[in-house]
Amino acid sequence: MTTAIRHPYLDHPGPIPFAHRGGAADGLENTVAAFRHAVELGYRYIETDVHATSDGRLVAFHDATLDRVTDAGGRIADLPWSEVRHARVAGTEPVPLFEELLETFPEVRWNVDVKAEPALLPLMDLIERTRAWDRICVGSFSEARVARAQRLGGPRLATSYGTRGVLGLRLRSIGVPAAVRRSAVCAQVPETQSGIRVVDHRFVREAHARGLQVHVWTVNEAERMHRLLDLGVDGIMTDHIETLRDVMKDRGIWV
Repeated sequence: MTTAIRHPYLDHPGPIPFAHRGGAADGLENTVAAFRHAVELGYRYIETDVHATSDGRLVAFHDATLDRVTDAGGRIADLPWSEVRHARVAGTEPVPLFEELLETFPEVRWNVDVKAEPALLPLMDLIERTRAWDRICVGSFSEARVARAQRLGGPRLATSYGTRGVLGLRLRSIGVPAAVRRSAVCAQVPETQSGIRVVDHRFVREAHARGLQVHVWTVNEAERMHRLLDLGVDGIMTDHIETLRDVMKDRGIWV
């Protein structure tokens, strides 16, 4: 495991357990109820996603539309907060504002996937207004969006690599020359992509040599958790938060 801490967000003793969407296995993903359950289990790092409503309110929600997990429908970007606030995840839990989560769980550090461009500026404004620079790591599949976040936040903001950065890191890990920027503090990656292994000892070694942590998503099986921890990864994101807690307790690394 890398010992260098390049940003206060990463200051954690040992591998970081992340509750993916608060622990999506129970069907209440990205809700205050899910986040509270994770905190009660001992999680202090939670992964979530953000979208902006048509009037610029930042909500913790994965999909672009309300249809899959709530009793409402429509694109979040096309709806005002006054409508989105009445949607219920699994028919029971409201969609939370991200600002509400920062206030409700002041001890939590958030890994935030910015799902759409309109959400980026409201997120950066919120981080600045609440002085939450040490509590948030921003990521996105969009390389350009991550780069914009880095320009806006500067060294105060922790970010993960976008897809291009991850590809460059993977290529270098197998001996292929590739440019890899140092602006991010971590690489957040799947264990495999399209049947091709991403995370192996070479990838972890290359990341650590560059002062980067490696966080792997979304890992729900105990056997895979053990294998990745044996490789020296620095964090695991899971829907099955009890399973990861038990694995880390068995290994004596649950903090």
